[in-house]
Amino acid sequence: MEHSSGRRRFLKSVTALSAAGVPAAGVAADEHSQHSAQVAKGAAGARPATLMGAYSYLTGPEVAFVEAAVSRLIPADELGPGAKEAGVAYFIDQQLSGAWGAHARNYRQGPWPEGSPTQGYQSPLTPREVYRTAIAETNRYCSEKYGKPFDALAAVQQEEVLTDLQSGKIVLELVPARLFFNMLWGNTQEGFFADPMYGGNRGKIGWKLVGFPGVAAVYTEFLEKHNLPYRAVPVSIADVQQRIARVDEHGHPVHILLSQQD
Repeated sequence: MEHSSGRRRFLKSVTALSAAGVPAAGVAADEHSQHSAQVAKGAAGARPATLMGAYSYLTGPEVAFVEAAVSRLIPADELGPGAKEAGVAYFIDQQLSGAWGAHARNYRQGPWPEGSPTQGYQSPLTPREVYRTAIAETNRYCSEKYGKPFDALAAVQQEEVLTDLQSGKIVLELVPARLFFNMLWGNTQEGFFADPMYGGNRGKIGWKLVGFPGVAAVYTEFLEKHNLPYRAVPVSIADVQQRIARVDEHGHPVHILLSQQD
């Protein structure tokens, strides 16, 4: 596993390039006269549009594991808050409790030989089952080796465990360690950068890190302005739905631009 601070910088640089070209899906809404004051105030530290509620699937010990793990995968540092602060554990819980967690839309009849990476997901276990089983087995491994569950370990020990899960050095009985690590890492990135309406990216932490403006606006006036960064207060789908964000006559959000000094 890459060193946490190095991974975070890599994540920032790569995602900044890709996110700018991926428009978010907008939902039309009427104009709201309070938009400018509310969103401008939120630029420094916005309250999330979707507040974290009760966990639906993960148990207390599982939440502790996931929060500790995502804190190592995308840590808080000089660049800003990390995955734990962004509510990634709650995002993962919400995905596990929904259709994706049950693989409700996936073919699940087998057979189940070990497939190649190009063949996609090959496990008979659903994501729910992968998390529940792998967390229990990893905590058991940590207790046997260190005398404590994963969330109680020192940061350097947690890094070591995650590195060994990624490489497959740790052998879990029912779940391939690499499968679990890759799923956890993928879900961590999704929760850090997804629209806050899905429970993660609290306060638009991920979007602010990479400068992503959120729901696409109308950019025609900027087409001839080359090599200039487009920096705006990010707008989420929930902002539009809840009429926090002001929209134009076509339902596109009206972005509030940030100065280069912000």
